[in-house]
Amino acid sequence: MNARADGRHGWRHTRLAPRIVGISVVLLLLVQAVVFAIVRVGIERQAQAVIAKELATGERVWRRLLDQNAARLRQGAQLLASDYGFRTAVASADRETVLSALENHGERIGSVLTAFLDAEGRLVTRTDLPATALSPQQVDDRLQAVARSLAEQPQRPSVLALLDRVPYQFVLVPVRAPLVIGWVLMSFPIDQALADDMDQLFAVPLAVVGHGPGQEPAVVVSTGVARPPQRHAAIAALPLGVSPLTFDGERYLARAFALDTLHGEATTVLLRSVDEAMAPFWQLQWLLLVVAALGVALFAAINWAAMRRVTRPLRALTRAAQALERGEAAVALEGADRGDEVGALARGFETMRSSLARQQADIQRLAFEDPLTGLPNRARLRLALLQVLDGRSPSHPLTVLTLNLDRFKHINHVLGYAFGDTVLRAAAQRLRDVVDAPGALLARVGGDEFCVLVPGADADAAMALAERLAAAFQAPLVLDEQTVDLSAGMGVAVWPDDGADADTLLGRAEIAMRAAKARAEHCLRYDAALDAGSAQTLSLLSDLRQAVDRHELRLYLQPKIDVRTGAVVAAEALVRWHHPRRGLVPPMQFIPFAEQTGFVRALTRWMVEETARQWPGLQAASPGLRVAINLSTRDLMAPDLVEWLEAWQRRHGIGPAAVGLEITESAIMDDPQRAEATLNRLAAMGFRLSIDDFGTGYSSLAYLKRLPVQELKIDRSFVMGMERAADDAVIVRSTIDLAHNLGLSVVAEGVENAAILVALRDLGCDEAQGYHIARPMPVDDWAAWCRTWRSTGSPAAPPSGTVAA
Repeated sequence: MNARADGRHGWRHTRLAPRIVGISVVLLLLVQAVVFAIVRVGIERQAQAVIAKELATGERVWRRLLDQNAARLRQGAQLLASDYGFRTAVASADRETVLSALENHGERIGSVLTAFLDAEGRLVTRTDLPATALSPQQVDDRLQAVARSLAEQPQRPSVLALLDRVPYQFVLVPVRAPLVIGWVLMSFPIDQALADDMDQLFAVPLAVVGHGPGQEPAVVVSTGVARPPQRHAAIAALPLGVSPLTFDGERYLARAFALDTLHGEATTVLLRSVDEAMAPFWQLQWLLLVVAALGVALFAAINWAAMRRVTRPLRALTRAAQALERGEAAVALEGADRGDEVGALARGFETMRSSLARQQADIQRLAFEDPLTGLPNRARLRLALLQVLDGRSPSHPLTVLTLNLDRFKHINHVLGYAFGDTVLRAAAQRLRDVVDAPGALLARVGGDEFCVLVPGADADAAMALAERLAAAFQAPLVLDEQTVDLSAGMGVAVWPDDGADADTLLGRAEIAMRAAKARAEHCLRYDAALDAGSAQTLSLLSDLRQAVDRHELRLYLQPKIDVRTGAVVAAEALVRWHHPRRGLVPPMQFIPFAEQTGFVRALTRWMVEETARQWPGLQAASPGLRVAINLSTRDLMAPDLVEWLEAWQRRHGIGPAAVGLEITESAIMDDPQRAEATLNRLAAMGFRLSIDDFGTGYSSLAYLKRLPVQELKIDRSFVMGMERAADDAVIVRSTIDLAHNLGLSVVAEGVENAAILVALRDLGCDEAQGYHIARPMPVDDWAAWCRTWRSTGSPAAPPSGTVAA
């Protein structure tokens, strides 16, 4: 397969002229081959038809030759029957004289078997039949049968009869004096001499096949190609009619026809060589093949020369395209002055080259320039900073000052984005007027954010520049009859003290700027204390990545009960982190960061694996327990989620119906089409799907009814407010009715007291969970809690070590 792919790849990359010439030559060869095949088949069919006619003519000639021999034999018999001495011997019953006459006369005319029969057809005497396996009585019986057949059909001049497989031609002549006093029966065999006469007369090899009753057919006479004994079996087996035959690789047509014969069957086979008849045509075809080959060669040569002339300017255009690829736009193009299609292509190429040159200039400008203010953009600023820092000595400081306009979003919302663009252009102009230090670079790096690079400036110089910039914004802007007061927050970072590389320096200047805006100050220089919160977050996230390997995560469960019966039917799996130094880290301090970084997928899969590990103990404590696991947006969008869950299911042997997957509305609506496809695959596997925090998202009912979910979880904010706010109670009741109408079960979370539980039972809610039932507890405490709940049917005090959700 790779060889075929390489061949196709190589053919596509062959130059145009060889491909066109190759295709043309191949097509011409195909046409020539088809014509050659058609002519060959037609000639062969015609030759076989001609041979078949020749063989039919040969059959008529053979029959005519037999008739002529019969006539000659009959004349000889008649001559004997009219001889006076012979009639006298017959009349006097002189058998010896009759036999002598029969022998002498038969020898003169070539009859090998001559006999005399009386007037009643009884055999009187006969000559001997040489070399026969038949007994004398068998010979006598067959001669009398032949005589009767001829006597009964006086109009029939002769008859064929088989004597020991050899066909003989018999004639019967009456002896009169003047009445019939006897019959003379004479015969001659269809022997080699007669067959040779046929071969010399018509030049067609033949074979005579004969067999009596109960005998296998055998060739008794043959000429030419039919003479070798090893070919007799194939000839004897031929059916009547025209059949193909092959001897030593040479093809023949054979025509087999039967002769009307007594005492057996005699068949004559005529042969004609097909290859011999086709030989002149083969020579003609080889001559045509040579002529065709010369024509193809001449065609290929002329076509190649023409293609070379056509593709020469195309090769020039290819070289020009390669030059454009290298960025060499000023390249001379050949062929633009031609009036044919190649010239039109060259002129189009020249237009494209000019357009590409303009586009390249525009792209270069847009890549490094802000189109609104005309200032350099962030990419140009970073490149300039990298160039300045390259090989710079630490004794020559460098300052980056980041500036962000105050209340600019408010200007956009109140006065419109077009007016906001005007304000940005005016602000950029004021900054240009202030930033006049040698080598300084002013850039717009964001929506309302600017940055100034000042080589050679230390912290004092940077703060002085910030004061001048702040003073520049003290005077209000008057634009389109609108007066706008502007101010800005600024941050400063000095190289090398505040950052060793370009990205660090830019980032820390922005951190200082954000801190200045938060403190309502004009300008702040970067200080490590300003970044302490971010560093702590990074440290916490780094520890979280190792928490799985260090076994610091714990599986907690919060039970769900059947509202009508109070039975424990399910539990929600939750994760807790026991940090070795910080102790119990609240979920809200690490779950959001895990979701932002994607590490939440590792947490989810840890929970699934830990649930499987604890599964036997959970089932022992609560037979038929269903465990619900939360899926985040990152989990739902993971391309390998379904395959991973399938492998997990096979590995642990846990039925998917015993595992519930809870997905928030917001997770579904981030990418509805992709989420729906994933949920359909999970539902097809048999997992129980639930929409968590229902009522806080933005999903529509039209979309909700398409999702393959079995359960809705009403958000705790609505459930907890049922006692105090009538609106929350209406929302809960409507959600329960909606879910039931859609065929879904309902779980209410946030059940904080018995009154809420009773109200949910009255509203027909299916399941409930909350602090009134139980707080989340370590998985090790689950069995004890279940025993207490079953024995009392009421909430139990949380076991030691249990913490709030």
